[in-house]
Amino acid sequence: VQLQAFGGGLVQAGGSLRLSCAASGGTFSDYAVGWFRQAPGKDREFVAAVSRVGRVTRFSDSVKGRFTISRDNAKSTAYLQMNSLKPEDTAVYSCAARRTVTGAFYVNGHDYTYWGQGTQVTVSS
Repeated sequence: VQLQAFGGGLVQAGGSLRLSCAASGGTFSDYAVGWFRQAPGKDREFVAAVSRVGRVTRFSDSVKGRFTISRDNAKSTAYLQMNSLKPEDTAVYSCAARRTVTGAFYVNGHDYTYWGQGTQVTVSS
């Protein structure tokens, strides 16, 4: 499956953005999806994950309560809604997918097979 993340941009602190992860070349509902981010000079960080049909989600403590993850399998697209953005949310955000036969989700980047190109999110103070 091929993934493409888009929707990033420049936003003021307190603002919102919605990222999209569009998939092609596979049956999207067969894949668990995760979002990760990497800021300059920092390691890649888990942000959020969603199971195959969207019943189970998980968030990092740093975004819990501000971000939501969802998916529309009919559109082969996953979303990351980011609210109450902070300057420390500035990073390149990437989506990833892993084929699974269960309702599992994954928080470790090494567990994902497919990655999309990142999209830059910049939050100004």
